Amino acid sequence: MRLLHTMLRVGNLQRSIDFYTQALGMTLLRTVDRPEQQYTLAYLGYGRNPEHAELEFTYNYGVEKYEMGAAYGHIALGMDDIAAACDKVRALTATLGGSVSREPGPVKGGNTVIAFVTDPDGYKVELIQHGTPI
Repeated sequence: MRLLHTMLRVGNLQRSIDFYTQALGMTLLRTVDRPEQQYTLAYLGYGRNPEHAELEFTYNYGVEKYEMGAAYGHIALGMDDIAAACDKVRALTATLGGSVSREPGPVKGGNTVIAFVTDPDGYKVELIQHGTPI
C-alpha cells in the first residue's frame, strides 16, 4: 500500500494552482473537468503517481470558500531552502494571497528547521528544511 494523494477543496482553482506552482515549486500534473457534475480536479506534485504522492485540488463550481473545521492540521513539504520558499510566498502575497505564518527556525525542543505558510484558502503548509539547517 502507498499514499496516492491528498485532496483539498479550493475556492479559486487557478489561484491555488499558481500558489503551489510558483511559491512552492510543484508542477501541475493533470486536470479533469466534470461540467455535468459541476466540479474540476487538478493534480499537482513533485512527480507523478505511483512514484510520488500528489495533491488533488477539487473546485466545486460556485463555491468560493470552505470552513476549515477543527480536525485539519497541515501538509508537510521537505525542501532544500525554506527561507527562499518563504521569500517567494511573501513576494506573491499581493497577487495570489497566502502568507508566511511562522518564519524559518528550529522546531520547539529540537534541531529540525521548519516554517509554516498559509495558502490562499487558509490551509497550513509546513516547510521542513532538508540538509544543513539555516
